Amino acid sequence: QVRLVESGGGSVQAGGSLRLSCTASGYATKCMGWFRGPPGKGRDGVAAIEIGGGSTYYADSVKGRFTTSQDNAGNTVYLQMNNLKPEDTAMYYCAVRDKSRTGCRLGLGFHYWGQGTQVTVSA
Repeated sequence: QVRLVESGGGSVQAGGSLRLSCTASGYATKCMGWFRGPPGKGRDGVAAIEIGGGSTYYADSVKGRFTTSQDNAGNTVYLQMNNLKPEDTAMYYCAVRDKSRTGCRLGLGFHYWGQGTQVTVSA
């Protein structure tokens, strides 16, 4: 059974930084992603990372400000968010692609989701 647990959300002022973490258990995925959106509504892709290979992909809105990385074991990924803006305010979710699927980039389907962590950026 796949379990994804996010942590690290919070409230910051514009220009500040936060680091989100997501730990996956019970599953050996090849691709993890970060998404954001209002609870219960559509989610926009923020970043994705190939587990092991390390290739990363970013939405244009966060390029140069957000960085995703993984730990050596490949079961925890991080999203370092710098120079945060009020429009970054959202619930942030991590997700994984089913290990039977090839490819890893934003725009592909992600099949298992965490519960989300709230990020609030004030002006």
